Amino acid sequence: MSLLTMFDLEKKFTSFYTDCVKLSDQEINSLREKKRINIDRLRDGLSEYNDENNAEYKIMEIIEQGSVAMRTVTQHDQKEYDIDVAVVFDSSNIPDDTKKVKSFIEDALQRKCKQFKASPKAKTNAVTLEYASGYHIDFAIYRRTLNFYDSSFEYEHCGSEWRSRDPKAINKWFKEENDGSDKNVRRVVRLLKMFCKSNPGWLMPGGLVQSILVAERIQIRDRLDEMFFETIKSIKERLDYNKEILNPVTGQSILYNKKDEQKVKNLCSRLGSGIEKLSVLFNDNCTEDNAMNAWKNFFNHKFWGEDIQKSFSENAMLEARNEELLRLTALVNMGTGDSYPLGEFEGRLPKGCSIYFQVDPLVPYTKVEWIVHNYGDEAEGDLYHKKEGRTVVEHTKYRGNHTMTCKVYEGGRVLAQKVIPVNIR
Repeated sequence: MSLLTMFDLEKKFTSFYTDCVKLSDQEINSLREKKRINIDRLRDGLSEYNDENNAEYKIMEIIEQGSVAMRTVTQHDQKEYDIDVAVVFDSSNIPDDTKKVKSFIEDALQRKCKQFKASPKAKTNAVTLEYASGYHIDFAIYRRTLNFYDSSFEYEHCGSEWRSRDPKAINKWFKEENDGSDKNVRRVVRLLKMFCKSNPGWLMPGGLVQSILVAERIQIRDRLDEMFFETIKSIKERLDYNKEILNPVTGQSILYNKKDEQKVKNLCSRLGSGIEKLSVLFNDNCTEDNAMNAWKNFFNHKFWGEDIQKSFSENAMLEARNEELLRLTALVNMGTGDSYPLGEFEGRLPKGCSIYFQVDPLVPYTKVEWIVHNYGDEAEGDLYHKKEGRTVVEHTKYRGNHTMTCKVYEGGRVLAQKVIPVNIR
């Protein structure tokens, strides 16, 4: 095998893509049904708001956006699917104050979404509706103005200020790029998103940035594994000398702040590390096991094999013993006044929650210690801290897979301990 030849794992790589990356049409349709239901809730809530406030706000268009519209959403989200919807009003029928606009949309949704554990919340670029199971819907708000010269509409997005942006233009651009690549841009974008989400603690750019980079640097090959590798290598080389990301429709930067810029730097750095992990694929003596392990290290996905836990039985015995010695409670408050068991969220929480931990040791003890480990880019300096007492309260500040460890002591000896995963998206 030549040093320039990549180990051929095409069949397994394609199976990975088909079985573990690409979302089925049935699941895509399910996401769209959730979108439809919540659009109806918004319309009904807005009607109530108008009646009570002597207003006449009227939705003129609903436009699907983002990964669902472009069909780049992946399975690796583990039900943490983003559904993006553009809600368009006429510019003559909506306030200039962007905070006021998001406020009445938030109010309208809250009227019809009282069954949710978290109230709809106005954020900088959208009003977000969270499902406890991981779904969330972003209602991005737009206003349109009729251009009398050609009878077309000009659109502006409601963020920290009104910015010119056509919600249909990106969808059209992506379709043209994907069609021009014989549908390969979409496939590579899905795979790149899998990599970017392989560690929940990473602070990585969103799907639009990834789509722009893939469309710009796509390297067409017959084999999907080769095409993906050559494309991410080309993206890495591009980012080494130019980390600016421009909207392909307007030509304006979509990196609005230092955090956006840092996400692109992180992508560049982690692609470099990932490509290095795949270098074994070009060795003369590379075996299938070597290749499988390389892709496992790259994607961090169980499809490529799971490590054998040699101490499984010991861990199981220890866990059973811990259950006999302590009783642990973890309740989540999402700002609504009600609390819910952490287990109901399947370990996936939004930011801005409070978690109430309590332990009831079932044996005599002298001290209870709680140890917080924060993992991920957002935590930065706040990676580790301790507290004492039977009850503690923590807040979901940082995105990532974190842990809370409870240790019960008798003197200097640990009687029992339990590790609770706290995964924040």
